[in-house]
Amino acid sequence: MLEKINETTEFLKGKGILNPDAGIILGTGLGGLTSKIRVLTELDYKDIPNFPVSTVEGHEGKLIYGEFGKKRIVAMKGRFHFYEGYGTDRIALPVRVLKYLGIKCLFLSNAAGGLNPDFQIGDIMIITDHINLLPNPLIGPNDDRIGERFPDMGEAYDKYLIKRALLVAEENNIKVHKGTYLGTTGPTFETPAEYKYFRIIGADAVGMSTTPEVIVARHLNLPCFAVSIITDLGVEGKIAYTTHKSVLEEAVKTEEKMTTIMTELISSL
Repeated sequence: MLEKINETTEFLKGKGILNPDAGIILGTGLGGLTSKIRVLTELDYKDIPNFPVSTVEGHEGKLIYGEFGKKRIVAMKGRFHFYEGYGTDRIALPVRVLKYLGIKCLFLSNAAGGLNPDFQIGDIMIITDHINLLPNPLIGPNDDRIGERFPDMGEAYDKYLIKRALLVAEENNIKVHKGTYLGTTGPTFETPAEYKYFRIIGADAVGMSTTPEVIVARHLNLPCFAVSIITDLGVEGKIAYTTHKSVLEEAVKTEEKMTTIMTELISSL
């Protein structure tokens, strides 16, 4: 694995991606944030050695390097999912590459179904913890040069970054919630019974990504900050017919607020 990481890292350095301060992984319908980046380098995933390719609408599949929030960042405009046929270890390979490029923090976003009865469509949830129901990306042989065999997940989401994000939201009059995200395989949206079960076991929102990337980031000792945009509701009495198109539409509506939080948070690094 380390050989692939180094091969991809050296390729990207050769394209001018040098000393980034942070990495951003953008979820379904949330790629518009990249319009705020002063682009220095842009590459299609298909042209990057060892990178998977995004196959889902709303995930454009581009790696963008540039200036954002007064910092140098690498942004993934589109991510990879287990339901596309990729193993979770391959899904998370780009996280390892970002770390080896030099990022100090990883920022993630996703579109999610709200399980907490206090949530409404369009709300932003800062993720404080997660429940992972996807195969763990660290299963298999461990390379101690990359990270230890049994990484602690007691603080999967960085408390300092969460505290700072809450201040940014308050300063900009942006309503946010805090909560636990549950990652599941997809690609089906949940049944009413599944929504109920996920809520019972402690989830506030559910989606089909993020947890493998965060697990790998913590294996690398990389601080993480993540937000969910609530694009549909899995609350009894509020469950409506959900499509990928409707999720995309709702994500776009709230993206500007998420961008404000991310910009100021990254600027403060």
